[in-house]
Amino acid sequence: MTLRLHARGLCKTFILHAQGGTELPVFKGIELKVASGECVCLHGPSGSGKSTLLRSLYANYKPDAGEILVRHNGTMVDLLAAEPWEVIEIRRRTIGYVSQFLRVIPRVPTLDIVAEPAVASGIPAEDAHAMARALLSRLRIPERLWSLAPATFSGGEQQRVNIARGFIADRPILLLDEPTASLDATNRQTVITLIHEAKARGTAIVGIFHDEEVREAVADRLFDVGSRPSGQSPPVSRPAEVPA
Repeated sequence: MTLRLHARGLCKTFILHAQGGTELPVFKGIELKVASGECVCLHGPSGSGKSTLLRSLYANYKPDAGEILVRHNGTMVDLLAAEPWEVIEIRRRTIGYVSQFLRVIPRVPTLDIVAEPAVASGIPAEDAHAMARALLSRLRIPERLWSLAPATFSGGEQQRVNIARGFIADRPILLLDEPTASLDATNRQTVITLIHEAKARGTAIVGIFHDEEVREAVADRLFDVGSRPSGQSPPVSRPAEVPA
């Protein structure tokens, strides 16, 4: 298996400037390797730093120390040392992210919202829209809604649009933040299937899944997030560490 992502020595502390500079340690000494075709579930109680780590892997947060190495265009690139334009390019072609909330430009039709990542990656617009229609159908978004902006959709419909948008571009790394949180059982099963299909294509997946049924269906191993001495690897519930 090809190593896709290697986070090492990651440390993060939030400083609450509005509260007298109070320091809030989040994690220390994170060491995480993820290979192609593997789904790693971030595990731990609420407040342990799972979401902060996931956002750090997407460069939404910048850790205080460490490296986040991602395989981009055949070489390992440190996301934390990359220039802003490089981060944008890495997101366009290498790292996808599905958050719990849909954040898009208002008044843009749903079909265009879903197709956009595929178009940005170089897929012709006609093909990208065909892919978007297929994903929206699989996720049971009625065709009558495809030409509408999703701002007035239900929470579950918006989440399914978000999932379709995240899965349409075949990126080597995919980050998932509670992708099934607002979904019914039928649509949860569809997302599980999409995750398995992505793994079969060689996608390296890191996710947060509070739904135990979904977690057990997709995770190859668990990664416990929490404070630990710098340089030590966290315990995992299953398998040996992925070789570099």
